[in-house]
This record gives sequence, structure tokens and C-alpha cells, in this order.
Amino acid sequence: MPSDSLAGVLFDVDGTLVDTTYLHTVCWWEALREAGQPVPMATVHRSIGMGADKLLEHLLGPERDRDADGKLRDSHDTRYAEYWDRLTPLPGATKLLRACAERGLRVVLATSASEQEVGALRRALDADDVIDTVTSSADAEESKPAPDILVAALAQSGLTAERVVFVGDSVWDVAAAGKLDIPCIGLTCGGTSRGELAGAGAVAVYDDPAALLATLDDSPLSRPR
Repeated sequence: MPSDSLAGVLFDVDGTLVDTTYLHTVCWWEALREAGQPVPMATVHRSIGMGADKLLEHLLGPERDRDADGKLRDSHDTRYAEYWDRLTPLPGATKLLRACAERGLRVVLATSASEQEVGALRRALDADDVIDTVTSSADAEESKPAPDILVAALAQSGLTAERVVFVGDSVWDVAAAGKLDIPCIGLTCGGTSRGELAGAGAVAVYDDPAALLATLDDSPLSRPR
């Protein structure tokens, strides 16, 4: 493989490979409502993809009672854990991971989910045999749109920003990749529109993993960087 060719693919997981975006939306909505700080569900949805710290900052503002953040996170996490046994891959997700591996690309899950959540996500994908590296929230000081989790994914996999593409579903994914000059493919299956992803800087946009897989040989995953 030439030194300047594509060597690996970094994948966001929530909303990109596993159908969890709206589960997170509902769990945060319930947690906020229970705490007496209701936020419209559509507003919550547009914040999904950030880490909990930045999500709460985005939704409640810098003047909020930060001492309550931990309780809100725990409330969300407790609700979300009830879905773990029912998590479902998005269409074509597992086949896409396998197809990338078959083409000699290293498959990296660049997620900032907790280690416990990562276990549930991996069980849903059922593709551990082709996954090279997996991150978790413990690997990043700052959450997206900061690029910390991508930096960790590169460090742990031994890949470089010049030889990877990132696949994500939110504008926060695109922003994080852009800070490292990593091309980002956007998927609309997390509920963010094609126009928003392209406007944020995604180099290509597809409906879901199956749509990307269907045109894999003509996608940014088939071309040298």
C-alpha cells in the first residue's frame, strides 16, 4: 500500500452504526424534565453527539447549577441502560465494517461512550473479529466537537490523520474531524439532514451504512487520501 493511501476508517458508533440517537434524545429529555428543566425534544436531539458536559452546557447554558450535572448524567444513563439488550445496528452497519476490513482497511470505533455502553454497542454490531481498535469516554478529556476522541483513536490504532477517513452522523462529528483535517463522511440516519452535514463540511453524505456500502467503490473510502 503506498504511503499516501487510505489505511483505516474511524467510525462514530451512536447514530452512525447503531440506532441510538433517538433513545439518547428521549433519555435526556426525561432526565431534564424530571429535574424541572424541561427542554423541547427537538432541541435535545440537535445536541446529541456532544458529550454530556457540552450537551448540558448547550441546552442549559453556562449559568446552570453545575453541581446538578452529575445527577442529570446518572438519570440519563440509568434510563439508557434499559435499552442495552435491545440495541439494533443501523441498516448495513455490520456488513460495512466487514467490507472495509476485507479491503485491507483497519476498522476503528472512535466512540466516547462509557466502557459499559461500548460493550452493549459491540454486542449489537457483532463484528469484533474485524474491529481493530475501540475507544471510550475514558480516553478523552474533552468531548465532541473537540477532537480528543479522534486523537485517542489515532494514537491507539497507530494510524495517522493523513491516512484515515471518519464516518459520523452529526455536525459535531464533522467539526471534530475538521479540526484534524480528517475528511468526514456524513450519514443522515442519526436524524441530521444532508444539507446540515454537507454545510458543516462533510465530504460526502449518505442515508445510512447500507447506502455507503452500496457505493463503497465510488466513495471516499475507495480513494487515496
